[in-house]
Amino acid sequence: MTTEYLRRCVELAAEALEAGDHPFGSVLAGPDGAVLAEERNREVTAADPTAHPELALARWAAANLPAGVRAACTVYTSGEHCPMCAAAHGWVGLGPIVYAASAEQLATWRAGWGQPASPVAVLPITAIAPGLKVTGPVAPFDEQMQRLHRRAASR
Repeated sequence: MTTEYLRRCVELAAEALEAGDHPFGSVLAGPDGAVLAEERNREVTAADPTAHPELALARWAAANLPAGVRAACTVYTSGEHCPMCAAAHGWVGLGPIVYAASAEQLATWRAGWGQPASPVAVLPITAIAPGLKVTGPVAPFDEQMQRLHRRAASR
């Protein structure tokens, strides 16, 4: 199942890139494995630098799921949560996170392509939300995300 969800995250990231946004996508799977919600990055198209898919899913979960269900959900995402999204995930009480590419990988790739650094610190999710079960990076999805981010950097 992880493969199916991460494949969808990469597809959503590609959709975001095609729409003019940064390539990120996320899927929220319920306790039974059913997809409850999915989202892609909309920072540019929504003119909102906080329009990250992980934050959107945390907000959706808070509005639509009881606490016990949220804790049993898994967030699959194309990239490791930034500190803002990790905090939202923790505050909402969502369960495990599985990501394709790490924030450290992305920072290294961007630096190698001469791109500016992130405006926020590159921190692991568990530095923001300790105790969460986190898995990633996951090959070959990290390599697929590297290609998408390289395309974004060349625009």
